Amino acid sequence: MSKLGALVNIRLVISHSGVGNRRRHGVRRLAKRVRGPILGRMVADSRDGSNPVGRWWHALEDGRIQCDLCPRNCRLHEGQRAFCFVRQRENDAIVLTTYGRSTGFCLDPIEKKPLNHFLPGTPVLSFGTAGCNLGCKFCQNWDISKSREIERLSETATPEGIARAALRTGARSVAFTYNDPVIWAEYAIDVAQACHALGIKTVAVTAGYMGEAARRDFYSHIDAANVDLKAFTEAFYKTLCAAELEPVKETLRYLVRETRVWVEVTTLLIPGHNDGDAELHAMCDWFADALGPDVPLHFTAFHPDYKLSDPVATPPETLTRARAIARSKGLRYVYTGNVHDKLGGTTHCPSCDAALVVRDWYEISQFRVVDGACSACATPIPGVWENQPGTWGARRAPLRLR
Repeated sequence: MSKLGALVNIRLVISHSGVGNRRRHGVRRLAKRVRGPILGRMVADSRDGSNPVGRWWHALEDGRIQCDLCPRNCRLHEGQRAFCFVRQRENDAIVLTTYGRSTGFCLDPIEKKPLNHFLPGTPVLSFGTAGCNLGCKFCQNWDISKSREIERLSETATPEGIARAALRTGARSVAFTYNDPVIWAEYAIDVAQACHALGIKTVAVTAGYMGEAARRDFYSHIDAANVDLKAFTEAFYKTLCAAELEPVKETLRYLVRETRVWVEVTTLLIPGHNDGDAELHAMCDWFADALGPDVPLHFTAFHPDYKLSDPVATPPETLTRARAIARSKGLRYVYTGNVHDKLGGTTHCPSCDAALVVRDWYEISQFRVVDGACSACATPIPGVWENQPGTWGARRAPLRLR
């Protein structure tokens, strides 16, 4: 069994092929060959032996290649990198510069993702890579998501190696997190397939900023997702995230209405930016109508970080106010996070109001869900439940796979 311990940084030397021009008809021929779905494992590009060729791109008439992974639709000349920095045009294809490389692995409580209705109390093996396809000025994991240095990637791991590590350590699921797995979707899909072969479930922690075709392919391999709904105005997304709101709403509608993925949603409340009553009322009205009352919603506290250092940390009463607004709209499972709030962390039965899962931070002190229903009145409680919760608690254990 792998020992738990501190992560060790290992410098990686990545070779890159030379930059050269290709004729347009050659680009179109290559695009036709690899732009569609690629089933099974990604393999290293045999042309230079370094970076595997990615999916979801096509050639343009002007000689550029367009990445179709997310709504940015980055259009690249030879040698250029996309906004996320980890997808690059190389030898007239989009290649993945971080496939099989990670910033580190850790065993976390599943509630930390946060997921409160998905195998409560169990450990999840979490890992990420580098880069991001959003430009959030308030990023809480900016040292990873905004990294443009391959040296940030401290460990290498095959999909099968990750799945075996989860099995050995008792993790019930593997989470693609720390940075957005959208930008390394091919790697995540391969890991998910390896995990499912061993009975391990998969979790995506994401901002939901993804194109239609990639979204459909990616989520066919995912068991649960926590999607960040960062605010409910286009102005916020444009100014603070360099992105758009509508594609995130499309992802949420797709997940809830067209897939079997278990979905929970998180909004980080930033004082003076997305915590006003009018915006919260509008967001919760849309949430109730588009997603329904049974999708859990988490309001979490902001702390000053990265490029947004002016706002103060979110006061606990702001989270309490937001929770009250959401509950007034008929949302049944509304939680608070990043603060000590036992009431805001507890799951209540929507029928009899019994306290079903009492949480203090990530510790479960009471569990009364039996066969997926309230033990007091038998009302079904949406989620992925077992009759006994896990006992992992609030531990966080860094892990080396080798």
